[in-house]
Amino acid sequence: MSQFEYPRPQLVRDNWINLNGKWRFRFDDEVSCRMPQGVTGWTHEINVPFAPETELSGIQDTGFHRFCWYERDFELQPSEQRTILHFGAVDYAAKVWVNGQLVAEHEGGHTPFSADITEALKADGKQVVTVFVEDDPADLAKPRGKQDWLLEPHSIWYPRTTGIWQTVWIEQVSRTFIRSLRWTPIFETFEIGCEVFAGGDIQENMFVEVKIWHGETLMADDHYKLLQGEANRKIALSDPGIDDSRNELLWSPERPTLLDAEVILRVGDKVVDHIKSYTALRSFHINRDRLLLNGRPYPLRLVLDQGYWNESFMTAPSDEHLKRDVELAKLMGFNGVRKHQKIEDPRYLYWADKLGLLVWEEMPSAYRFSPHAIKRIVKEWTEAIERDYSHPCIIVWVPFNESWGVPNLTLTQAHRNAVEALYHLTRTLDATRPVIGNDGWEASATDILGIHDYDSDPEKIKARYEVSDPVRTLFDQRRPGGRILTLDGFPHRGQPIVLTEFGGIAYDPNATPEDGTWGYTRSRTAESYHALYERLLKVVNETFMFSGFCYTQFADTFQEANGLLNADRTPKLPFEVISAATRNVPLQRQDPEKDGEGQGGA
Repeated sequence: MSQFEYPRPQLVRDNWINLNGKWRFRFDDEVSCRMPQGVTGWTHEINVPFAPETELSGIQDTGFHRFCWYERDFELQPSEQRTILHFGAVDYAAKVWVNGQLVAEHEGGHTPFSADITEALKADGKQVVTVFVEDDPADLAKPRGKQDWLLEPHSIWYPRTTGIWQTVWIEQVSRTFIRSLRWTPIFETFEIGCEVFAGGDIQENMFVEVKIWHGETLMADDHYKLLQGEANRKIALSDPGIDDSRNELLWSPERPTLLDAEVILRVGDKVVDHIKSYTALRSFHINRDRLLLNGRPYPLRLVLDQGYWNESFMTAPSDEHLKRDVELAKLMGFNGVRKHQKIEDPRYLYWADKLGLLVWEEMPSAYRFSPHAIKRIVKEWTEAIERDYSHPCIIVWVPFNESWGVPNLTLTQAHRNAVEALYHLTRTLDATRPVIGNDGWEASATDILGIHDYDSDPEKIKARYEVSDPVRTLFDQRRPGGRILTLDGFPHRGQPIVLTEFGGIAYDPNATPEDGTWGYTRSRTAESYHALYERLLKVVNETFMFSGFCYTQFADTFQEANGLLNADRTPKLPFEVISAATRNVPLQRQDPEKDGEGQGGA
């Protein structure tokens, strides 16, 4: 198996080719050519899918480069099947040629695109793919997340990512094939919504067969006719009724039960496509001021996760690194992550699904407001929701963060309109999950009120949020971070309140005041770091107003030293110490002399 596993984990076919690896590469700062035929003097060899700024790319050039070219050869014999070329993500705008023929254009640095390259293939099987990328480092009106616009990273912004940064791959499919698949868990009636969309040559006599398993038990074996290339059905599962039996079927972080699925597309009696997938039965709803997972109140313990690695930036060094990040979040006592300013690789979401970790998905921000910027956000956010809709781990969508890209919400109606429009668009594209219109402050249209408060004094946090009349004392009088929490015309209507950013304690025993490391507050010793984290988490866990929290942050990221983990994912405190404080429970230290004793029971 290649360094990267199958890149689309909920629609898996056996016949695919991974194009990661060595490609020819060159920067083109002078824009010397616009067509592959004019590209000469390939100056570098790059290791795709790592961006040229990174160490693992083999180039490690963090300068300003607006244009670049990629090219590689591959062997593939044309056949009667269709050949589809996929890109997981290319930052920011890409044009793709195969054998000199333009096959795709895409804008948006965090979402996938593909091209049917069947007609561009050469008969002798020797093929060439060429990619031209434009990624203006000074463009603040495009969704860029944490990528710095200055040459050197500063404050909370990080080095840029240019070009290909997720897997490039090819698959061959029938002339008629399954183009996309959506799963919708319907907890209330113990059903799974299944939507199948055909692609290619749409025919009249198309049927789909859907099988769902719980372990070795076949739960459903249904057959549907596709009309206009689509099938949309609800698959009823047998409801055990009592909670003990129900819980064996329900997905949660504590019991991440996945239901394996197989989808077969037939034209008449002939099988033309066969995919493997998975889904889960779970719900995430709001009841007054509380969040419910599978119909029961569920306090959120989230950690802010930037999703960067020093050696590879936004691209994980390997699939194992993605899996390990999920495991580490759980090991530290968290039941979820807020993926901050990044649309994460689908392989991370797969491991979150499989191992049991809740995910808040957040749109990377643009920073300059304009109609063009909003159009870009709408397009890319729509693609992200479409890509990730079926992942059971995702429970909340967040289109805006801290008024980034809409900086004048209190004064400018157009900025307010943008937030409200993205909120309603998101609820339209996915009616099953809550949406936070603008996380942190200056809330308008939102299902959850997210508050960012980096006060490092636990007693002040306690005094601020343990109030008897939050509408008057918190929303009308106090302003965490100097910002109003709700905009005029949008008073708190009883939505759940989540402290979605707090903490940010920087601790690096080797740091000096001059080295540029950054945090919201700083501890100089492991003892003081532990004490402050424990006190903060105790207050936040015990504040009744909060339905959950999100601590900043998972790991140190470049100059930000406020991670619970170092950048290499080693812990700053023992994992059992972090976990106990996160969950606000006594630290259970194991006594080696008593290990193995007291194991009996009734």
